[in-house]
Amino acid sequence: MKILIKNAHLVNENQIIESDLLIENDLISKIGKNIAGENVDQIIDASGKYLLPGIIDDQVHFREPGLTWKGDIESESRAAVAGGITSFMEQPNTVPNAVTQELLEEKYKIAAEKSFANYSFMMGGTNDNLEEILKTNPRNVAGIKLFLGSSTGNMLVDNPETLEKIFSSTKMLIAVHCEDEGTIRKNTEIAKEKYGEDIPVTEHHLIRSEEACYISSSKAVELAKKTGARLHLFHISTAKETELFRNDIPLKDKKITAEVCVHHLTFTSDDYGTKGNFIKWNPAVKTQKDKDGLWKALLDDRIDVIATDHAPHTLDEKSQNYLQAPSGGPLVQHSLNVMLENFKNGKISLEKIVEKMCHNPAILFEIEKRGFIKEGYKADLVLVDLNDGYTVSKENLLYKCGWSPLEGTKFQSKITHTFVNGFLAFENGKVSDEKHGERLLFDRD
Repeated sequence: MKILIKNAHLVNENQIIESDLLIENDLISKIGKNIAGENVDQIIDASGKYLLPGIIDDQVHFREPGLTWKGDIESESRAAVAGGITSFMEQPNTVPNAVTQELLEEKYKIAAEKSFANYSFMMGGTNDNLEEILKTNPRNVAGIKLFLGSSTGNMLVDNPETLEKIFSSTKMLIAVHCEDEGTIRKNTEIAKEKYGEDIPVTEHHLIRSEEACYISSSKAVELAKKTGARLHLFHISTAKETELFRNDIPLKDKKITAEVCVHHLTFTSDDYGTKGNFIKWNPAVKTQKDKDGLWKALLDDRIDVIATDHAPHTLDEKSQNYLQAPSGGPLVQHSLNVMLENFKNGKISLEKIVEKMCHNPAILFEIEKRGFIKEGYKADLVLVDLNDGYTVSKENLLYKCGWSPLEGTKFQSKITHTFVNGFLAFENGKVSDEKHGERLLFDRD
């Protein structure tokens, strides 16, 4: 297939240029002005629209295997493609947990049949699976995931000796969820003394507090410095944690990197009153001061990546009382739209959005030939119209769980086309039934 995109504003490597782009099969074959349209299968006139590299989401929970009533690889990757996400990295806390090479490969087999987007799955760490961790292939697995907080039950890695062994033994990127279990338990007991079993969700950010996050994050950073490990901290949620990161060296030279999620850039603890459990995440959405600190660190490059931590639950599950309602929510269909809204409101540039959602995940994980608009790279692309908006409603959601914390939000921009490996996977509101997702590969020694 040859597809020619004409007159697009290409957003790439800190510049915006008007150009044509030719896709041949799965690759970007030519970028330039006035590319001839003979012998092509399709021409798309992108006049007035902006062409971005496909979004790479480095942290999602697509719930397959074992939790597929909440979501599955097919449903959630379909929603991701509609949201301009062409590649995702999924986490190991499915059922069974992906903590052996055999269980990890089972997930890859499912995705090979079901995924609309490109995929990679993290290998999970526990207190006793170091041998399995060390078998992980750096060429075709994104990294090792460790939960240093009780967010996921049995995957909590809380043995200091084990942690140090993992950090010092593997050369692979280690991604961590950081919350201090002892602090969370203590704060939960304080809340129970005050409210009994009927704790209001407005206490969530006080239970999973700044202190709980900082204690755990700072320990992980300290251990990475001690062992020389390659550490990536997921979903930073407090202003205080941003002090742990540097912006005085290029990303490719950083050994310790950080991610922020869309919900921590969007909501604050003031929103619990209206949104309730629908914005209950771990780590918790925190104060306006924290949100402001996260934005500052994102824009000054202490925080490197924007992701979603997409984690769907059913409406019934979310409608339980605070202690029973699970943490997490669906976001992949709307994360780019949220960031484009922040662009429209003058908070961030298009170039910076592309840097944090496309380029930096590719650099940080050393993804092969993705994340940039370059000749010879995979044709993972998203075309957006910045002057044609829509309102999020139940009717236009693609999540299996059927709800979004953003319902009723009016966006000023719209994703019109998403290409996955050169295939037009999403066009004007419809995801194609054909699946062209591929396993991500990584340029690592």
